[in-house]
Amino acid sequence: MAYEVLARKWRPQQFADVVGQNHVTKTLQNAITAKRIAHAYLFVGPRGTGKTSLARLFAKALNCTTGPTITPCDVCDSCREITAGTSLDVQEIDGASNNSVEQVRELRDNVKFAPTHGKYKIYIIDEVHMLSTAAFNALLKTLEEPPAHVKFFFATTEAHKVLPTIVSRCQRFDLRRIPVALIIERLNLIAVEEKVSLDSDAALAIARGAEGGLRDAESALDQLIAFRGETIAEADVLAVFGLVSRQTLELLATAILKGDVGEIVRTLAELDSAGKDMQRLVLELLDHFRTLLIYLCVPEAAPTMDVIAPQVESLKQQAQLAEPERLMRIAEVLSQTEDRMRYSLSRRTLVETSLIRCARATTVSVDDLIRRLEALGQSVGGGGMIPPPVVNRVEAVRESPAPAYAPRPAVPSVSKPAPVPARPVAPAPAANELDSLTAVWRDQIVERVKREVTMAGIALLDAKPLAVEQNRVVIGFDPQFARKLEQIKIPTYHAAVQKVMVQFLKRPVNVECVLMTGEGAADVPADHTVDKAGAPKSSAGAAAHSKTRQDWHQEPVVRKTLEFFNGSIVDIRE
Repeated sequence: MAYEVLARKWRPQQFADVVGQNHVTKTLQNAITAKRIAHAYLFVGPRGTGKTSLARLFAKALNCTTGPTITPCDVCDSCREITAGTSLDVQEIDGASNNSVEQVRELRDNVKFAPTHGKYKIYIIDEVHMLSTAAFNALLKTLEEPPAHVKFFFATTEAHKVLPTIVSRCQRFDLRRIPVALIIERLNLIAVEEKVSLDSDAALAIARGAEGGLRDAESALDQLIAFRGETIAEADVLAVFGLVSRQTLELLATAILKGDVGEIVRTLAELDSAGKDMQRLVLELLDHFRTLLIYLCVPEAAPTMDVIAPQVESLKQQAQLAEPERLMRIAEVLSQTEDRMRYSLSRRTLVETSLIRCARATTVSVDDLIRRLEALGQSVGGGGMIPPPVVNRVEAVRESPAPAYAPRPAVPSVSKPAPVPARPVAPAPAANELDSLTAVWRDQIVERVKREVTMAGIALLDAKPLAVEQNRVVIGFDPQFARKLEQIKIPTYHAAVQKVMVQFLKRPVNVECVLMTGEGAADVPADHTVDKAGAPKSSAGAAAHSKTRQDWHQEPVVRKTLEFFNGSIVDIRE
């Protein structure tokens, strides 16, 4: 008898054999028991999670000679033919190679004929998202109102590519990635039946590499049996698939949390020499720190996490070295590293620098910072708060006009001079500001913006200021330069323009870019403000969706910080 690979040999033959998809199997069994069998089903999920196996199992349950039943007999002609894939009443179609409208029309013509000897004529279309739009449309009417003896079972890994009109005519089942613990349990069962000795760490390594797909895990085990025979250890799995051991991963994570740069560099050098996949290492570290963050924030969630007992013990020890803010910063760095790896010429160098950044990452909350400063103030100033910085006094002196001639005093004053209060500066009339802005528009404003963002400055060459109010500057574009207006609305470009305007006018302002309808007239009402991207929106909408300066003053942390540093809110960015 020809050899049969483990993935096919151990394909589920009963609903009880399906691993990790209880929400699907229970629903299908209840539908059979209640005789509420729909005409079309859509199975969605990652690869290797059981989509086609469930479709074939459901077909066998419907066409069994004792059925429809939730326990197919597996001995009748119908069950054996469906299991072998030779049944005339159950046709499996590959959507990738049968995706034309002509092939769907042929299928539509064949559904009229009654089944050969079963109760139903069943069409299983795998990778249904590969059908063309014309093929989907040709199937719509038949799918909505098929003959009573016809059932459609669809399977796909990319549900978003299936037309909504098709999905709406099906009962949809979303299959989940299979947890690591269940994959390990299944691998151990197969190893016992196949008379293979499988180490527990080896089973964990296979389950990690499968990424939730049981078929991938079974195929990996099949490959390892061919490689090592009847005894499989963790080192064999790591050597064949280029994975990193659990102990090494935890050792590296501990070194990052302790800030041990030497250990990080040594470990990465060993892994690189062994030919380990650096990108896979970054992804596994990211998953490890994500798990540690959840364990640290919600310790009672440990039983529900996709980890085994030795991993829980490691998480318990590492939780004493970490804080949630630091773990989030580490996760952010690792995520950025994974995005940049595809463009990196030296992956080892990128990973080394990133992990060193993670080891040196420190985060301090505002409350913790204030507590430290208060303690410092008590130790330096005899128990009081640190006095407010004198920067405000210096700025106040600078703002006051200096006399034409100030004679130097013969004897310096011993007494501490009283601070000179800042003289309030009245804003200039809007018309004067508009004239001033217009006069220096190209020579200064545009050039400053160019230094910030070159393309933003170039776009402003085709614009001119229309109005300057207390906290609002309107810049107009001629309709023929509408494309330049869209460029300015890019957040980076708009931020550069607003920064230059704030520097020029010496006060916080919102920059609004609009199209002109006539001679300098904007087509946007005057009561509009702008959002982050520079797009106009009404003041009422802005008030409804963002906090005002006064609202931020009422925030306890913000108020406490302002009081401590004797500061003020200059700008609000959401």
